[in-house]
Amino acid sequence: MDKTTALAGLGALAHPIRLDAFRALVVAGEQGLTPGALVDMLGVAYAKLGFHLKDLNEAGLVTSEQVGRNVVYRAVYPQMNALLAYLTENCCQGAPCAVAPGSLPASPPTSSRCGC
Repeated sequence: MDKTTALAGLGALAHPIRLDAFRALVVAGEQGLTPGALVDMLGVAYAKLGFHLKDLNEAGLVTSEQVGRNVVYRAVYPQMNALLAYLTENCCQGAPCAVAPGSLPASPPTSSRCGC
């Protein structure tokens, strides 16, 4: 991932509604959620949610698919993981990490090193 793509993803997540929507889609998994379900979960207006889902889609963090009469939104896990990998790419002061990518410690390290 390059800096421009990372900034697009971070920018898309830098709003409370978009962050909440993305997190809900991550929890929903591969089945995804319809905008109606997201509206009910997040308590936002349908038109406002559509605007935010468009931003997440443009950043490559979500996809949409027409399923019958509904549109289903899903988180794009490879893009999410690539963003996380970009952010942690140079952790441990550039030393190789001791843990596999995606299995970051649940709590902050107690030493000056990141603990990975």
